[in-house]
Amino acid sequence: MNEHFLRLWPAQASDYAVSVDWLVIGFTAMMALFVVPVFVALWLFIWRYRRGHAADRDHRPQSSLPIELAWIILPFIGSLVVFLFSARLFFIARTPPQDALAIQVTARQWMWKFQHQGGQREINTLHVPARRPVKLTMISEDVIHSLFFPSLRIKQDVLPGRYSMLWFQAEHSGTYEVYCAEYCGTDHAAMLARLVVLNPADYERWLAENGSAADLASQGETLYRQYGCGSCHDSGNAPPLAGVFNRSVRLADGSQVKADEAYLRDSILLPQKQVVAGYLPIMPTYSNLLDEEAVQRLLAYLRELPGEPQ
Repeated sequence: MNEHFLRLWPAQASDYAVSVDWLVIGFTAMMALFVVPVFVALWLFIWRYRRGHAADRDHRPQSSLPIELAWIILPFIGSLVVFLFSARLFFIARTPPQDALAIQVTARQWMWKFQHQGGQREINTLHVPARRPVKLTMISEDVIHSLFFPSLRIKQDVLPGRYSMLWFQAEHSGTYEVYCAEYCGTDHAAMLARLVVLNPADYERWLAENGSAADLASQGETLYRQYGCGSCHDSGNAPPLAGVFNRSVRLADGSQVKADEAYLRDSILLPQKQVVAGYLPIMPTYSNLLDEEAVQRLLAYLRELPGEPQ
């Protein structure tokens, strides 16, 4: 406990965290390089001229062009370097690898729920493999939350009615703290979780020991059949869903939209929002029947449907 109390800097669990720390250290050093001399000179002048002397009434301008140019150019170059480095980190944080391990996250007052593709489900604990990219697709069931991994130096708001994405690659095995960084109500401070980073072999063992009878896509298929979705979508009365994920869809108003997670979620919960061209708006809403976790299972099933729509 004393170790955590005395620690002034969070542990670094990823290479991205190391890069963020160097950015912070470099920016702080650059600011000190320009600010400290000013304050040192200020106090030196205050001390040296504290008693005053006869005023010089000569107001002719006196300047040094090299000093002025250096004072302008050097901070500009330093700021540009910091900008390019931070822009690179921003681009990395917003571009997950194609082979990233997908995990679904649902936030609600006051807990975090995680769903793995194999059907494993966790509350307030997330197990991930080390040295492998992990992509989190997140949504809230009530208010705005924010998933914060101090050891990874990453944070992302989790919004109701809208998917947000976060990805990381933890390099070092261990257990790390996870917080909600957005005030979300009475027990906001208690909305804590743990990130457990395992070696790849240990992670595979954990998956096997905590596996469910069906993976996430199979659970979604069960819901698909349970609610009779195929009676319309497999008979031609509604748009076919084979190969629909990430496909361009033409809407009744003439526009086109990409059938990503957000569009498919809205099509389930708000079917009248974006009607597909050539079909009547007859689909009922399932917002009163399906929670966000159930929708994520359906999306996992739709994501794996093979083939092209007819």
